[in-house]
Amino acid sequence: MAKAYLILRIKGQADVPHWARTTMKLFKLEKKYRATIVPATDSTRGMLQKIQTFVSWCEAPEDITRELVEKRARKSGYRPLTDADIREMGYENHDAIAESLYTGRVALSKLKPLKPWFALAPPRLGFKRSTKRLAGQKGILGKNKDLPDIIRRMI
Repeated sequence: MAKAYLILRIKGQADVPHWARTTMKLFKLEKKYRATIVPATDSTRGMLQKIQTFVSWCEAPEDITRELVEKRARKSGYRPLTDADIREMGYENHDAIAESLYTGRVALSKLKPLKPWFALAPPRLGFKRSTKRLAGQKGILGKNKDLPDIIRRMI
């Protein structure tokens, strides 16, 4: 069973119903190509099922979580995270933050000087599958086991 989910918003802001916009706002995914890591709970799974036509998710892998924290974690003013900021949060290094995220002990939105999302670029060489279909229908939306490869190309 998953301990944390890595969620990536694929679709943009146009033609999104208010209920989906509200759910994505709770996940702090207001813009396209933003990712976040949330602990796995029953309510989280239900929310993901509700917005599966707008986002893609998978269990948070250890290596991708480390890479996101090291390269894409930002604080206010969109400045990179420094070692002093990490010690101020009560962690020793980037790896300790990443470990607490992918084990589900803490949500990204609870780590205060950090932004509650990771801003990513569009994937290099594009998406290999349709961005309009679910993963089971030859697309990338919904629960997608290939999401770590996509995110690695977006970092």
